Amino acid sequence: MPDRRGPRRLLIAAASLILGVAAALLLSARPGNPTLYPPSRDATDILLVSNGYHSGLVLPVSRLAENAAREGMPAVAQLAQRFRHYDWIEIGWGDADFYRAPTVASLDWGLALTALLGRGSGSVLHVVGIEGAPETFFPGANLVRIAISPLGFDELARHLSMSFALNSDGVAEALGPGLYGPSLFYRARGHFSLLRVCNHWTADLLDAAGVPTVPLLSVLPSGLMVDLKWRSGLVPVSAAIK
Repeated sequence: MPDRRGPRRLLIAAASLILGVAAALLLSARPGNPTLYPPSRDATDILLVSNGYHSGLVLPVSRLAENAAREGMPAVAQLAQRFRHYDWIEIGWGDADFYRAPTVASLDWGLALTALLGRGSGSVLHVVGIEGAPETFFPGANLVRIAISPLGFDELARHLSMSFALNSDGVAEALGPGLYGPSLFYRARGHFSLLRVCNHWTADLLDAAGVPTVPLLSVLPSGLMVDLKWRSGLVPVSAAIK
């Protein structure tokens, strides 16, 4: 008589794994803030941009300048001044060494492993100036437009300001040219690891603006985009046009 305990155990293990993942997703889901999102009026559009493994946010410079002037956020004020000739900035966060590798072909996988294990030398922010429509600047990327309320943008700007590491003079420390376009790296706060990757930083800023997010899904940009579609009804710009 054949022993059916093996297949049964595999089935039970698979079901347990699925239930465990589902429970983790539900327990880690952040509901957002309905008083901030979705906006009822006077919304400011921002964009989530993804190249498949890394995500960032595209923010209007004029709106950041308003926030800095009103609330006295030194890092945001310096950012708005430095990129004042541009309509938008794209900003992302990552490991100080791994993020600054110039191309995918030149990546040091030992460096990548060091970053994922949380043994890197710190973190940086990458800021890019954009003229005109972001969709034109990122023709091959996935972009999602997100309407943010005035108070939601205020909270997002505060969290962005807290991401910068300031020197003893209260200045956001620029570390040199960025990876593409008119860009700069800045020293940042926080430590990169597998438990907190660049896409978690992006999700945290969206969460500050009231947008529902799930940290477990946000490990990859694709998961973050699935969540935005699932709970907020947001789709990539290209898909919305079709």
